[in-house]
Amino acid sequence: MPKGLKRALSALLITVFLYSLIGFLILPGIALRIANQQLAQYATVPASLQRVQLNPFTLELSLWGLRVGESGQEQLSFQRLYANLQSDSLWSGALHLSDVELDGARSEILFAKDGTLNLTQLFRLPESQAEPKAENSEPFPLRIDSIRLREKSLRFQDLRPSEPVEFAYDALDLDLHNLSTLAGDNAEMTMTASGPYGARIDWRGQVSLTPITSSGSLSISDGRLSTFWPYVRDALPLVLKEGQVDLSSDYHLDLSSGTELQLSKVKVQLAPFAIDDPQGKPLVRLQRLDIDNTSLDLAKQQVVVGQVRSQGLEAWAAREADGQLDWQKLFSTPESAKRETADSPQQSSESKPWQVLLQDVQLRDYKAHLADRVPQQEVAVEVGPLNLDLKNFDSLGDKPFDLRLDSGLGKQGKLLAAGNVQLSPTSAQLKVSTQDIDLRLAQAYLSPFIHLELRSGLLGSDLDVQLKSTEPLALHVTGSAHIDQLHTLDTLHERDFVRWKQVRVEGLDYRHGESLAIGRVELDQPYARFVINENLTTNVSELVVPQPEAPKPSEADAGKPLAIRIGGVAINDGSANFADFSLTPSFATAIQQMNGRIGVLDNQKPQAANVDIKGKVDRYAPMSIKGQLTPFDPLNSLDIATSFKNVELTTITPYSGKFAGYRIRKGRLNLDLHYRIEKGQLNAENKVLVENLQLGERVDSPDAVDLPIRLAVALLKDTQGRISIELPVQGDLNNPQFSVMPIVWQTLRNLVLRAAQAPFKFIAGLVGGSNVDLSTVPFSAGSAELQGDARQALDTLAKALEERPNLRLEVEGRAAQSADGPLLAEQRLQREFRETWYKVLQRRGDKVPASPDELTVSADEQAALLEGIYRTRLKQQPPAEWAALDSEQRLQNMRQAVLDSWAKSKLLLRQLAQQRAATIKDYLVEQGGLYDERVYLIDANLGEPEADGRVLTTLHLDSQ
Repeated sequence: MPKGLKRALSALLITVFLYSLIGFLILPGIALRIANQQLAQYATVPASLQRVQLNPFTLELSLWGLRVGESGQEQLSFQRLYANLQSDSLWSGALHLSDVELDGARSEILFAKDGTLNLTQLFRLPESQAEPKAENSEPFPLRIDSIRLREKSLRFQDLRPSEPVEFAYDALDLDLHNLSTLAGDNAEMTMTASGPYGARIDWRGQVSLTPITSSGSLSISDGRLSTFWPYVRDALPLVLKEGQVDLSSDYHLDLSSGTELQLSKVKVQLAPFAIDDPQGKPLVRLQRLDIDNTSLDLAKQQVVVGQVRSQGLEAWAAREADGQLDWQKLFSTPESAKRETADSPQQSSESKPWQVLLQDVQLRDYKAHLADRVPQQEVAVEVGPLNLDLKNFDSLGDKPFDLRLDSGLGKQGKLLAAGNVQLSPTSAQLKVSTQDIDLRLAQAYLSPFIHLELRSGLLGSDLDVQLKSTEPLALHVTGSAHIDQLHTLDTLHERDFVRWKQVRVEGLDYRHGESLAIGRVELDQPYARFVINENLTTNVSELVVPQPEAPKPSEADAGKPLAIRIGGVAINDGSANFADFSLTPSFATAIQQMNGRIGVLDNQKPQAANVDIKGKVDRYAPMSIKGQLTPFDPLNSLDIATSFKNVELTTITPYSGKFAGYRIRKGRLNLDLHYRIEKGQLNAENKVLVENLQLGERVDSPDAVDLPIRLAVALLKDTQGRISIELPVQGDLNNPQFSVMPIVWQTLRNLVLRAAQAPFKFIAGLVGGSNVDLSTVPFSAGSAELQGDARQALDTLAKALEERPNLRLEVEGRAAQSADGPLLAEQRLQREFRETWYKVLQRRGDKVPASPDELTVSADEQAALLEGIYRTRLKQQPPAEWAALDSEQRLQNMRQAVLDSWAKSKLLLRQLAQQRAATIKDYLVEQGGLYDERVYLIDANLGEPEADGRVLTTLHLDSQ
């Protein structure tokens, strides 16, 4: 071998040996010593590198056993870091590594309570002056064929939240192929990570460093929300009970000119999920939420949610006593945060809003437990199961979206709404139907205004709702509605107020602020109660709770009156109760079997509505209301006839007791009222027919009229036992001083008063003798015989009494001493002459007639008998001084003394008065045809004669 070749070969071997010595031993040793020196100098915690291994021939470098941190608590460490440098790095213009491997790496990312990051505290780096960044600087050229991370461990802990956040991945594997900083190169990447805290990560895609772009797919499974919930808990006081999420998405990220991020095929699954408030009260329970076929474009600020499926959400919400929602309080901003927000500079221009599109949303079996604590009595509403479908919802609100809502409400209520809705401008077209909505939900809101309890009531409807705008409100509702089984209770007295079986409203057409049209209203078995209380208030007025006086609206606020049209009202089997507790005893009556119709009611047209209603009072007495009326302008036109037949008067005994002072033993009432109004002018006819009225016992009442009621009843009652009264009323209803009922009552009172105060004139009018005074019968002085005018008056009286069979006549015989006395004395003296002479003839045995009245006593015989009569009548002897008189004068004195004695005899006067009364009775019975039991002779009286010398015998009327 040539010597030169040997020297060259030896040199080569020595070079290789030295290269190997330096590469395998010296350089790794120096590098290890320098590395540990640098770690010792700059590390703030124990740090070391165990071994450096270099293969100078294959350019493979391995670092072994890096430890940064206390033994057993290393914050950064790895078992081996391997890199394989390719020789073409010398001429390719880029650092080329074929393989980079990291095995057994361990990292800890720790945030202290003060926000300090542990990684920034591991080393004390020297301060360096910042060099100006070169424009259009290129990244360092680097190509790595393969990067592999195996069994990497990552631990994260954050002590800043009120509860520490901690999670770890103990199996993190990463594969990168063809990573390059050269323009246009893309690296293939695969990463998987899993750990004891769940949230497995699977990441596949491409990465480009120049420019920085990435695309691929990312999925997170078994993500436990409890891991990161402390961050939420510090921002919102919500307590997570359970929550797990799975997430997957395709993505594309481009940072070459700004930040462009696009997500597609996003899938999110949340199941289960539950949160409570800080006091442990449940807020939300969710069985499952699936979001699929979703995309996001950061540049467009748009989110398109293709499909949402959710099942079994249950939520709780309440309006507290101060009017705020409990959720509102949970999300309210603290005062300190509000001050910070106020101090921070505001953006001068409005940012572009994000657009969220919901293409297909289906929510099933949702439930909401709602409570309102503002009313005095808490209101609880159960909503659900609720099913909601949304299609093509746009958060910008400028396009309509389809909506379908099907929900339960309360224990048995149902609500269904379907149609389309647009948010801006606000509009909607919906078909809304309800079924069995419990109206008792409104009880707490009614109680502050009315003492009324809603015992039951179910609302149902089938409506078409069209909303065109909200400012101003343009709302149009058509359809039908009904309320079933309504029952209200007067809570002051615990008695029924209003109830019905069903009220149906057909052909409903409502235009807000314009008109309300109803085709037909039908009431099945309606009932109402009206009560007059002891203090004369009504049950309706006392139900209203007094409210503070509200300011009166201005005329400008009043606006145009609502046009109302009701096509007809039907009443089926209605009833009502009326009671008056101001009376003693109390009065009560009822109307049943009320059926009828009311025609078209229109406040825009003066056309009158037909009314035809029939019913029964206290089950048997028929009543009816017929005619026409204009309810919105009753003074313009009205023609109503009301009829009550065979109403038992015993039901109004309390009224008769209070105002007449008598109870009613029996009787029936027929009432016909006909009221006509034409342009405010009233023309009314009130016809009252009372049959077989019998008054009962007397009742003490301070309000009773001071009239002979029994007599008035007898005066008014005809031969058939009926009392017929007509009470016409006329007047101008536009006059505020005019009132109908006071006139009716005054007319009726005047009728009774006139009959009671002038009964004879009243009954004389019954037979056309109203100008004849039937209250007295004239007699000539000293006579008990009827004269012609007296007989004529008694004939009229007899006819009148036949028309009023319940009247009885009382005859009060009367005599006047001044007129009747002298004639009675003369008659008595002549009778005494006859009787005395009759006895004389009998003693002598002479033939005598059957009666002394048939005798004629001569003057001589009278003179012989006069002194005996004087002694017998006056019980004394003639005065002695009369003996000196001549016989004629003496006889004249005795005669005058006897006449004066008898002229003053009250017995004779009473006998004449009684005889006159008997004469009247005899005439009325024998000539007038009256029953003798209807004519009573009452105690006779003495009086004064009339101017013509006649004496009047007084008659009285009374009821039998």
